Amino acid sequence: MYRNSVDVFRRYLSAQSLPAREPPRIPKPAITISRQAGAGALTVANLVAQQLDLDCQGDPPCPWAVFDRNLVTKILEDHNLSTEMEQFMPEDTRFPLTEALESLLGLHPSSWMLRKHAKDTIRKLAAIGNVLLVGRGAAIITALFPRVLHVRLIAPIPFRVRNFAEFHRITAEKATRLVQETDEARRRYVQSYLGADPSDPLHYHLVINTERVGFQRAARIISGALMDRITRNDQQKQVIYAK
Repeated sequence: MYRNSVDVFRRYLSAQSLPAREPPRIPKPAITISRQAGAGALTVANLVAQQLDLDCQGDPPCPWAVFDRNLVTKILEDHNLSTEMEQFMPEDTRFPLTEALESLLGLHPSSWMLRKHAKDTIRKLAAIGNVLLVGRGAAIITALFPRVLHVRLIAPIPFRVRNFAEFHRITAEKATRLVQETDEARRRYVQSYLGADPSDPLHYHLVINTERVGFQRAARIISGALMDRITRNDQQKQVIYAK
């Protein structure tokens, strides 16, 4: 089910570096996915990318890429940072460091600057398009981008615990603890650095219960919603230009 993320990542970057014969007439869209732990975000994101590779590669064509854990790698590359900085970039703020303490510890850039770098990279990827950005408050960061669809995936705790345990091959007891801790960590991250509540449905175009609809149908709903959003945006532009 999962595509080779390294291969897709390389093909995506390669497509962006190719010189276009002419500037694209229509900017490429993007999708952000906020999620509760265990709701199947990575599975759904990969299914959406596979579908959009068939339906919406754009002109010039470019494969869709999923940015989840590999988003940190892209942030470090964009800002010429050492891979050692990755340990300071989790979706958590359990132990926030002050600027003074970070200086004493020799952490450069500071955690605040690392979060700013993350925002810059997320905005850059959304502007390029053909990406699914999973987590890190991407919906809040790109809230004003007209061609970005914002989605949140939710599900009841028992379903998420089973899915989390199967995905990570751990016991249900450990999965229960990690699901709760992960949800809280992500909430803290978005609240602390973006001043928003990730569970607020008003941040999203779609909120999908993956237990109710399943991963395959959730992916079809998201793909269809994006295509509909693109069509409506283009029609609105045509009306404006006609005036």
